[in-house]
Parts: sequence; C-alpha cells; structure tokens
Amino acid sequence: MILSSTERNGDARERLLARLLDAFGEVLPAPEVSLREIAARAETSHALLRYHFGSLPGVLAAMLKAQRSRDNEALLEAAGQGTFDDLVVAIWRTYTRPEQLSRVRGFFHVVGLAAYSPEDFREFIDSLDDLTKMLASLAEREGLGAEEALTLATVTVAAMRGLLLQEVLTPAALSEEAVAMILRMRKGRSVPRSSA
Repeated sequence: MILSSTERNGDARERLLARLLDAFGEVLPAPEVSLREIAARAETSHALLRYHFGSLPGVLAAMLKAQRSRDNEALLEAAGQGTFDDLVVAIWRTYTRPEQLSRVRGFFHVVGLAAYSPEDFREFIDSLDDLTKMLASLAEREGLGAEEALTLATVTVAAMRGLLLQEVLTPAALSEEAVAMILRMRKGRSVPRSSA
C-alpha cells in the first residue's frame, strides 16, 4: 500500500504532536516561549514545528486539542457511571487542579486568538463543543428532550468556562460554590440569599 503525501504528512504531524505531548506532559508552553525553545525541549527542529503547525499559536492549539481530547475520554468514561451533575463536578475538578493552570491560561489565550482569526483555528474551534455534547447526552439520558438537553449543556459549559476565566484572573473567587449554584438552578431549586 502506497501512502499519499497527505497521509504521510498527517502521520508525521501526529508523531510530532506525540513528541510535544511527551515533552510537555499536561503542561502547555507559555505564549512567550519561542518555537525554538519548544523544539529544543521536544528534541526536534523549529522548522518542523513551523511546517506542521504554522506558528506558535498553531502548536498551542494542536497541543490543547490533544490534551483536551485525552481529558474528555477520561471524563466520558466516568460519565458512563454517573449523572449530569457528577460530570459537571468532574469537569470542574479536572480543570481547577493547580497543575492545570498553564493549560487553562493557554486555552483562553488560544480562544482569544481564534476569536480574531477563526479560519486559522478551525480544528480547535470545532473541538470546543465536545464537553457540551457529552453533557447533553447525559441530560437526555436523565429525561430531557434533545433541544432542552443541548441548551442546558451549552449554558452549563459557558458558565464553567466563565468561572474558569474568573479563577485565572482572580484566584479563590469562590468559583466552586458558583458551580454548585449552577447545579441547584438547573433543578429549579431556589438559590439561597446571602444575609448581607
């Protein structure tokens, strides 16, 4: 079987991405790090990184997509045994672990770049609704109609991303309590008022 140059390039890109993930683990390089520094750590050349990913933001987007895909596989496995609420809490705990801070910051950096140039980040953007689909599936399994389940999942993911941004900008802003409030509101429970 003879592979086309596109298939060979895809394989080379995947091998290079695997090398980057091995070199950096769960950490994402900071945006101020150069392609040369990333290449040195991954024991490759910056020319190969530029060829396969285009730029530093391209490297960051590809790494984030792969890291998030692995996270989602683990979360999906856990969701098979749990509820919508269980998955929301698992997502929150996954992304608020201290070792995730560089990735969360990197996520918002890449999202900001994608907002200005979506055509350059299409693959990354297309992967952003993975968690929404997982949550919607659980909500349907718990009895909601497809449209309502998707709306609930979309709003929940948007709220969690907003809380993650708040967590990055102002740590210890009581975001975990806000996640609990999202879950209470979903069930139509009244939200306790503060006695201020």
